[in-house]
Amino acid sequence: MQTVSCPSCGAEVNFRSHASVMAVCEYCNTRVLKEAGAVKDLGKISSVLEDYSPIQIGTSGALGGRNFNVVGRIQLRYDAGMWNEWYIVFDDATNGWLGDASGQYMVTTLRAPEAVLPAFEDLSPGKPYQIAGERYMSADVRTAQCIGGQGELPFKVGDGWQAKVADFRRGEQFLTIDYSDAGPPLLYTGIGVTLEAMQCQLLRDAEEIKRTAGRYRGKLDALDCPNCGTQISYLPGLTASLVCQSCNTQIDAANPKAEVIAIGARAEKEYFTLPLGSTGKLGNQDFAVIGVMRRADDEGNGWTEYLLYGSRNGFTWLVETEDGWSRANVLDQWPDAKSLESQSVTVDKADYNKLYDYNSVVTYAAGAFNWRVQVGDHTHVYEYKRQQVTLAAELTTSELGWSRSTPVAWDQMKAWFGDALKGEGRSSADEDAGKERYKRSAKNWIMGMLALNAIPLLFNFGGSIGVTIVAALSLYLPALVLDAIEEQKKK
Repeated sequence: MQTVSCPSCGAEVNFRSHASVMAVCEYCNTRVLKEAGAVKDLGKISSVLEDYSPIQIGTSGALGGRNFNVVGRIQLRYDAGMWNEWYIVFDDATNGWLGDASGQYMVTTLRAPEAVLPAFEDLSPGKPYQIAGERYMSADVRTAQCIGGQGELPFKVGDGWQAKVADFRRGEQFLTIDYSDAGPPLLYTGIGVTLEAMQCQLLRDAEEIKRTAGRYRGKLDALDCPNCGTQISYLPGLTASLVCQSCNTQIDAANPKAEVIAIGARAEKEYFTLPLGSTGKLGNQDFAVIGVMRRADDEGNGWTEYLLYGSRNGFTWLVETEDGWSRANVLDQWPDAKSLESQSVTVDKADYNKLYDYNSVVTYAAGAFNWRVQVGDHTHVYEYKRQQVTLAAELTTSELGWSRSTPVAWDQMKAWFGDALKGEGRSSADEDAGKERYKRSAKNWIMGMLALNAIPLLFNFGGSIGVTIVAALSLYLPALVLDAIEEQKKK
């Protein structure tokens, strides 16, 4: 480790890695450039936003049998949100990046490309590309701005530095092409990971996160709507967009000063089965409803989506439709699909058959979201199903994401949220009663018919039994067909 004096304030600045080009003084935020035998003042960089990430400078872990330490970070902001890129150094002196976006993590390292990489302008999300000898699906294509830095970094970076990057996915494999600097683009390959799998140590605990999250050295995590004064609760550094539930004003929350994107107008109050701010216990985890939005498809069919956040498990979704409830989570491992038009996709060696694809539009939004959302946002949705599990690919002009959802019974919702859950729904018993209803009805009719014909059967069994069997089958077989049709519709 090399220690130098900050040319601005004189404080010690440490360089743990020989590959680090610059470091940010933790006392005055001066960018210190390391040169042969000297250091240079590159000017200041903005403080990073202390967000809800458990990672910090000094966090350690292991990947593929190699230990690593987190030594630096840059925060990047794009038109729909922000994310962290943590600079990590392995114990064999190699380095890489730990991407951190809304509770999803991926580790990548630099790799020499084996062929010419596609041009940035030629890329679009949701398309398959042959890169590094494998077929990848484009996940997002975006241009982002650096809004803060911390610790050591392998290149010179400052406020406003522009990152032009494209991400690709293939199962758990992750690939990034970086077009930020002049010259040929850089190729980074890696995998999606979890902090638990990497056995991360020296993470920030819940109390530390609660104490510091959202502060640029003291900033609070609540604000009043600048249009109507309604108080809005949000997660600074983790939620990028706010929509006032009283007047629909849109607020950009991904910077120190929450800025109004668009002034809204007061509207009639919307009522939801699960109101904003509701809290519940899903398993042994505490969650709160921080955002709610309504969407509709091409035919005008609508549904409601509730965004929940828990301090330990991050984000999850609850979806309410006329058919009931489901819980959805973003997939870390993407399905294997030749294209989004494929008739089936595979995850964990299980095939999911395509149901349909359709356009959706946001018709209402309120609360806090981890990306910028507004009424009128359009998404193209592709749905695939296997038994009771549904996979959904949602495609916009800049991003593709996958999620997995499973049904949730009404009585389970009541167990999670108690009195916070409004209205009435069907219990599990009611839902079970709806299954095979035609077959049960047919059985009742057959039993009644046998009771009415008991005496004729006793005295004329040979002559009556054939007619009775035919009558029973004429009731029972159509009932089986009707139940099968209903069950297929639910799938």
